[in-house]
Amino acid sequence: MKLLQKIRRLFSPKLRPPGPDATAGEKGRFGEDLAVQFCREELNYRIIVRNWRCGHDEIDLICRDNKVLVFIEVRTRKAGARIQGVQSVDRRKRRKLKRACRNYLYRLREPAPHFRFDIIDIALSKKGVGKIRHFANIQLFSKHFSVPICSK
Repeated sequence: MKLLQKIRRLFSPKLRPPGPDATAGEKGRFGEDLAVQFCREELNYRIIVRNWRCGHDEIDLICRDNKVLVFIEVRTRKAGARIQGVQSVDRRKRRKLKRACRNYLYRLREPAPHFRFDIIDIALSKKGVGKIRHFANIQLFSKHFSVPICSK
């Protein structure tokens, strides 16, 4: 497995950090690119889709961890920010994420027997280097979560 990771790192494109005058969107995109690279190389997840949308709701990454479907929210912040990325997912954002996950699950041909929600928190330094923290299995879904009809 380690040989495969080394080969991936060798051939994966080098990410260029955003400059000091980069927009929030560019920094967010860089954070998502770092998260994708982290998921592939460190966590060995298979990326299914990036930035899946349903109406105004969006899921940053949808991955597969063996047989578990993983919904991932990527939060990119300045290093030393008062509020960490994982803490910035408020009640409103959780509702939107839950609605998006529910709609994605509803549209699957075969239901996913197991799924979870993760957050990847990226702290960008002034040099553009990202420190990545992964929070697995964040409680977004209740124990008795079910998938109703998709609302459009």
